[in-house]
Amino acid sequence: MPAIEVRTPQRNYAALVARGVLDELPRHLPRGHGRVFVVSTADVWRHQGERLARALDGVDHAVLHLPGGEEQKRLAPLEALAERMVHLGGDRSSIVVAFGGGVVNDMAGFLAAIFMRGIPVLQVPTTLLAQVDAAIGGKTGVNLVAGKNLIGSFHQPLAVLVDPSLLATLPEREYRAGLFEVIKYGVIRSPEMFEILRSARARVFAQDPEVVDGLIADSVRIKAEVVSADERESGLRRILNYGHTFGHALEAETGYARLLHGEAVGFGMNAAAFLAEQLGLIPAQTAEVMIETVLAYGPIPRLAELDAGRLVSRLAHDKKTIQGHVHFVLPVRIGEVVVRSGVAEAEVRRAMERALAC
Repeated sequence: MPAIEVRTPQRNYAALVARGVLDELPRHLPRGHGRVFVVSTADVWRHQGERLARALDGVDHAVLHLPGGEEQKRLAPLEALAERMVHLGGDRSSIVVAFGGGVVNDMAGFLAAIFMRGIPVLQVPTTLLAQVDAAIGGKTGVNLVAGKNLIGSFHQPLAVLVDPSLLATLPEREYRAGLFEVIKYGVIRSPEMFEILRSARARVFAQDPEVVDGLIADSVRIKAEVVSADERESGLRRILNYGHTFGHALEAETGYARLLHGEAVGFGMNAAAFLAEQLGLIPAQTAEVMIETVLAYGPIPRLAELDAGRLVSRLAHDKKTIQGHVHFVLPVRIGEVVVRSGVAEAEVRRAMERALAC
């Protein structure tokens, strides 16, 4: 069982990647813990809840449901859950188990960070996107109308249990959305992963364990290495935002309801590749390979009618914009990226227009 260590000033913990690791969940609860609160959604619980309930047989626990969807990733549902936790006997010895996709991992992690001024959380991601990204690194939060994840905190989990067998019930669109995050890791850190994604597309879509489990483990390892070097995104961790700056603007502009987060990241990676090519960081042929690879794992919903200028204006509200300077993560080759600010707005808009036309 690959046990990938994440080392941070707040806590060191393991991200375990193995089929069947969900069934071992009680082993990762600390001695003397209080009531366990499983935070999930109705659809996740319908497909996978029985299995988690079996794993928690004999453990004092309660199941709480969040509304699904990025558009519901707001403070109000967390207040309702916190009230419910108090009613059900929650206290400072309680533990939150986040059991769901990226929205659940972000929201349940934030709930744990603020309930009784902070209780532990165990992350059990059920979507590919959450397994390779949202569950690892301690970023938690909710959205505002003005932008994505503008309220939140860093709250590292006790452990992350990544069970690839949970992907079997994932809708195809959700699975494809997670693959965009895997492509991201290839572009920023691993030419080998990128080549596997290009050459083994059929096996990836078929969820061949030999291929998919390796891609998940490699993605988790890359994120763990980056987070361990830079927990709070003051330097190296910014490379994990490849595709996200553009993607977050797109999500906010469309009300968080039109695209899945991974699809927005896919759009963002295309925009970043176009921008890098325009700035002379990569040749046109390399940009074309990157964009072709993203589109091969699509489709991304059609976006041609959106106004690029409005998307550019959204960038000012991104949480990674500092003192009015937008920071873009841009590729210089497959496997390496740089962070650039001070990019001319006309170039950014042109890259947005080209990505919208894909």
